[in-house]
Amino acid sequence: MDIYLTDRESDVMHVLWERGASTVTEVREGLADDLAYTTVLTILRTLEAKGYVEHEEEGRTYRYSAAIERQAARKSALSHLASKLFQGSAELLMTQLVSDQKLSKDQIARLRKLLDDKAQESKSKGSK
Repeated sequence: MDIYLTDRESDVMHVLWERGASTVTEVREGLADDLAYTTVLTILRTLEAKGYVEHEEEGRTYRYSAAIERQAARKSALSHLASKLFQGSAELLMTQLVSDQKLSKDQIARLRKLLDDKAQESKSKGSK
């Protein structure tokens, strides 16, 4: 499933992922920007139409929750970014990310371990 989120949609999804099921008012309170109630409602309805959000009736109000996992959205966004800006190359994307960041020794060690694990996984698959 390809997941495409605008900046505003991403902000709303972040609130739902962090807080769990929320009313429009609760989502508004979790946003950094002071958006109108009707704007947040419109975003939630758009996300629901896309299948990214669902709701349950709670009295006279709706409680919205994420219908997609954060990790799935991240994976889709990175895939889209790599495809559009890095000719589909994960290597070019990672090179750009690493070269533009000030990484601590711990972060570098974790990245190195991740790459070592991936190399080991590839080696294991190749020998089967």
